[in-house]
Amino acid sequence: MQVLETTISPQSDEFRANVKAMEAHISTFRDVEQKVLDLAESAREKFTKRGKLLPRDRINRLLDRGSEFLELCSLAGYKMHDDKDGSMAGGGIIAGIGRVAGVRCLVVASNSAIKGGTITPAGLDKTLRLQQIAMENKLPVVSLSESGGANLNYATDIFVLGARGFANQARMSAAGIPQVTVVHGNATAGGAYQPGLSDYVITVREQAKMFLAGPPLLKAATGEVATDEELGGAEMHATVAGTAEYLAEDDADGIRQVREILGALPWNENLPLRQEPQWDEPLYPADELLGVIPSDAKKPYDVREILARIADGSRFLDFKNDYDSQTVCGTIRIQGHSVGIIGNNGPITPAGSAKAAQFIQLCDQAGTPILFLHNTTGFMVGTHSEQNGIIKHGSKMIQAVANCRVPKLAVVVGGSYGAGNYAMCGRGLDPRFIFAWPNSRTAVMGPAQAGKVMRIVAEEKQRKSGIEPDEKTLSFLEQATAKKLEDGSTALYGTARLWDDGLIDPRDTRRVLAMVLSVCREAEQRPLRPNVYGVARF
Repeated sequence: MQVLETTISPQSDEFRANVKAMEAHISTFRDVEQKVLDLAESAREKFTKRGKLLPRDRINRLLDRGSEFLELCSLAGYKMHDDKDGSMAGGGIIAGIGRVAGVRCLVVASNSAIKGGTITPAGLDKTLRLQQIAMENKLPVVSLSESGGANLNYATDIFVLGARGFANQARMSAAGIPQVTVVHGNATAGGAYQPGLSDYVITVREQAKMFLAGPPLLKAATGEVATDEELGGAEMHATVAGTAEYLAEDDADGIRQVREILGALPWNENLPLRQEPQWDEPLYPADELLGVIPSDAKKPYDVREILARIADGSRFLDFKNDYDSQTVCGTIRIQGHSVGIIGNNGPITPAGSAKAAQFIQLCDQAGTPILFLHNTTGFMVGTHSEQNGIIKHGSKMIQAVANCRVPKLAVVVGGSYGAGNYAMCGRGLDPRFIFAWPNSRTAVMGPAQAGKVMRIVAEEKQRKSGIEPDEKTLSFLEQATAKKLEDGSTALYGTARLWDDGLIDPRDTRRVLAMVLSVCREAEQRPLRPNVYGVARF
């Protein structure tokens, strides 16, 4: 492998300007995250009076001390539905991957400190994505549940697809992926089936309430009068109904019991023994990743500058660069994990498409995960490209991406436009994990190009109708279209709609990738003990 040598000078004015621009992007999404944290923190006194822990405090107690926690989809639903100012981003859920009693798990906590943890359509989409991550990566799921259920303002948007969440739970149980749920508060109506479909249920005494119909609905429907405890109290479910396997005295005790349950499972014992990987750190500091992307998106850069700062020892085995240099393919290691790289130094050409398709097949043959680093305007257009089979070769690349069997990871580091997003394994091509840098943009095409297209189409339509084109109207149409695409292509806009699994600071790229590569490797090696129906209660 060649050792990559940087051509960037961190002391240059251009580099400093790039850093300043990237820091501004980072600050924007960190401020949103902080706003969500502050809103939840404002409920602390109320939770304390009730003898409860805040949702994030529950997670902190659950995780192994000093272990990493990779939060996922933290800004889902940003400024969507009831979230007017961004303070309720997250879809009513806090979730991520971390270790509990030495077991790597997907942890999901109702964010009951904000609007009672009610679920919006974005929250449902997030839940389904989290379940997909758990199933693909064979991750046990720990749920810390306390939710008012579906936000009734959006009940019609949630109802039908909500069943998929239940189906996924049943299928995870049948696949042999354990699910442990602590019910910290309300779990009503459909929300009661989330713990009901879990393999292990812990209810918190005098706090948990699980019922299909609460006292008011019961009285309205049948005339029967009953208390919360009689209908669905923690003790009733543990001693009478048998819905709960364990009864906890408070939030902390419930979390302690989760750790005991996972610690008792032979989950890690079923993994084959392997040597701990050894690696060299990159030759260049991660901080320099702030300045490798030009602040002007129109300026080119070499994706190898990113590789030099995330690859072990800054080593890279280039693949077929003399054949096509605009689509960069090759192999690196990240904390000892071998990974194939596909990155963009320009539009994807017919030759680049064929090269990438071949490389993907080679990775699939060898069992090497693939990392896509997005920065592309899309496939090359024009007479020359069309005559050289850009559709044919582009289709070949998309087929390879869609059908390869190895884990696919993606990071959107710059622009990701048009079918180039598909070819580089955007969300629609089912990457195992996909993250985005806060400067990134994703759209069907560039805003300026979209505006011009709409102008040309409108002008031609007017001329065909015998109308003299109105310059003012055409200019307005062009500008309005460009602005709409500009506003709808930002990193915050995309992450709100789950086009990625979260925004990351560029400096964290190597750490995040190392963690998810480890997750993928463990999943490939882990045997499961599936059954037919999942685990049902007596």
